[in-house]
Amino acid sequence: MVRSFTLSSDLGHPLAYAALVLALASLVLLVFELQRRRGAGILVALTGLVATALLTLAVLRPASVFSRGSVVGPRVVLLADRSRSIDLPGDQGSRRETLVHAVEQVKKAAGKARLRVLGFGEGAPLPWDPTAPSASADAAPAGHSDLGAALMSLASRAEERPASIVVLSDGRLDRPSESMPGQAVIEELRGLRVPVHVVSLASKSPPDASIRAVRAAGAAVAHQPLPLTIQIGCDGGLACEDLTVSARELIDGGPPALLASGVAHLEHGDATVELSITLDRAGPRIVEVAIQAPDGDAIPDNDRRLIAFDVARDRVRVLHVAGRPTYDVRALRMWLKSDASVDVVTFFILRTHTDDVKASEEDLALIPFPVDELFSEHLPSFDAVVLQDFNAAPYNLLRHLPALARYVEHGGGLIMVGGPDSFAGGHYAGTRLADVLPVALDQGPTEGAFDLASFVPAYTDVARAAPVLRPLRGFNGDALPEMVGANRVGDARPGSFVLWTHPKIKTSTGAPMPLLALGEKGDGRSIALAIDGTYRLSYSSLGSETAGRAHAALWDALLGWLMRDPRYEPAQIELLSQCMAGVPLSLRVRPLPGSEGVLNVEVARLERRDVVVRKQDRVLKGGELATVDVGKLEPGGYTARVWVGTGPSTRRDFACERGGDEWADSRPDEARLRAIANATGGEFLRASEAGQLPLPPATEVAAERRVEPVMPPWAWTLLAAAALGVHWIARRKTGLA
Repeated sequence: MVRSFTLSSDLGHPLAYAALVLALASLVLLVFELQRRRGAGILVALTGLVATALLTLAVLRPASVFSRGSVVGPRVVLLADRSRSIDLPGDQGSRRETLVHAVEQVKKAAGKARLRVLGFGEGAPLPWDPTAPSASADAAPAGHSDLGAALMSLASRAEERPASIVVLSDGRLDRPSESMPGQAVIEELRGLRVPVHVVSLASKSPPDASIRAVRAAGAAVAHQPLPLTIQIGCDGGLACEDLTVSARELIDGGPPALLASGVAHLEHGDATVELSITLDRAGPRIVEVAIQAPDGDAIPDNDRRLIAFDVARDRVRVLHVAGRPTYDVRALRMWLKSDASVDVVTFFILRTHTDDVKASEEDLALIPFPVDELFSEHLPSFDAVVLQDFNAAPYNLLRHLPALARYVEHGGGLIMVGGPDSFAGGHYAGTRLADVLPVALDQGPTEGAFDLASFVPAYTDVARAAPVLRPLRGFNGDALPEMVGANRVGDARPGSFVLWTHPKIKTSTGAPMPLLALGEKGDGRSIALAIDGTYRLSYSSLGSETAGRAHAALWDALLGWLMRDPRYEPAQIELLSQCMAGVPLSLRVRPLPGSEGVLNVEVARLERRDVVVRKQDRVLKGGELATVDVGKLEPGGYTARVWVGTGPSTRRDFACERGGDEWADSRPDEARLRAIANATGGEFLRASEAGQLPLPPATEVAAERRVEPVMPPWAWTLLAAAALGVHWIARRKTGLA
């Protein structure tokens, strides 16, 4: 119960003020009168003062107010930065440790204030208390620090408006930008007029050399130069003059390939380097941009940035090498030349070393096969190589087979098409190139390596679900024309999948011999087509029913699969969030319709090709979504492969960084924080001063109120009359009456 005093409720404020003015005037006149009559005693003064006071109280009639209620503290919102930049070094320990200490100080000094702690990062702020034991598990560190979105969310919520907002950050914000941050914050508050106090978590830059930004000029297109602008920074007293900058492409199963390098000449801690890189393979590619930082660098993780490029393809460059001008060779070459999206270079062997030539070299229009030039200098410029019925021994190709195998492992595509001089018949068995084919080749004499019997290829169960044969089956269903001749090959290699098999010939293990098999090796893909009769899809009774379009449907799909066209991938893979080291990562997988079986997931490092995650999930049907948790990964480039049952696999390359963009620039930005506080009427404080925040006072809410007069009106009147009488008597005795 709280007691206070008030005046009579039936007396308005103007009358109360008039009574006080008259009382004051009476006292002034009394003092003036006493000064004129110096013989007047102190008794007159005291009785006059008492009489005036009692008369005034009789007019005002004071009353006692007894109230019972509660005190409601102001609503204060604490916006704590939960981006990855708070894990950087601060003035004392990490900025996260400073944040925890600052929030604890604010809580201790809050008094009756109603604090609500939210974490801001991307989008609307989330409930997050960094001082709680489970703070690290409540919300993963954000990849951005968007203070603008957090303030806009607070201003638009249909709830009690905060009396003040407290921002705890290092100032390394995505929004508001460095340009006029105060005005931007006022606009983002959308008319919410509250002070925004700011607590700075760091004031000093750590010794750090970093790649602050990597910008590409335009889209990445295969075989075309891509200019990169790389911004380098050096702060915190670290001695930086000239830093070597390199750009490398991460290769699946092989060492990174150097694309470009340069030297950054730093002035006042900043430098910009222009590098031009050329990516020869389409699809998702991971490029590493790195600097050689000097000794004393406190944050080595931002010395390397991993950039994911989705490389497009202007035209598919195909090298077509054929051993002889057969019907199958002619049909394939005609299709390659007719497709405007394919840039084909074709070489036919029309004159062999055993031909009896009666003319001189000057009189011959035919040029020798440029095997050394093609496979030494120009091989990386091609997206795919087609070896069709080509014998490697007579034309010095054997010595280039290791380079051709490395070309496939580093992302190239290879199709080996059958014929008497292909596969084992072309002296490929036991070579380095045989290791990248999707089927094994038996070593032995080349005689008998090609079977001349007629047959109709048989579809496998995998082929009926594989998207790569869906266009062909859309024309012919499971029907295929009769073909003559097949190369004898071995079993499919692990990880490969077979689409066509021979109806009669078996491998050494008793399995049906593969005729069409697809596989991956390292970063590239290869196809083994152990027949030379696909032209029959156009030139046969079955081909006439489709006007020859089945042949184009087959080869368009095979080349598309080789180039990782999404239309022919058996599944779609996407990351549910950006991959950050130490943060759980999940993949979303959607197999295409028609596939059914156990979902298999494999995640491996690009550089070393060591598998870090291997999981089997539930049974999926085509088109059904599945979310697979792959756990926490270390920094680096990764490739994820998924397949359903025994079907073909789908691959997705991605990069995982320790700090990402949030660690690219480790300098705190107190100037931006101070501008935000000044523009909104808030206070700027360092973390050590967080307990001195000027929070609004509490508000009392009354639940019960009772008014009682101090004395009845007649009592005030009686006392005032008595006092006036005493004063009159005193005046009479002193001669003032």
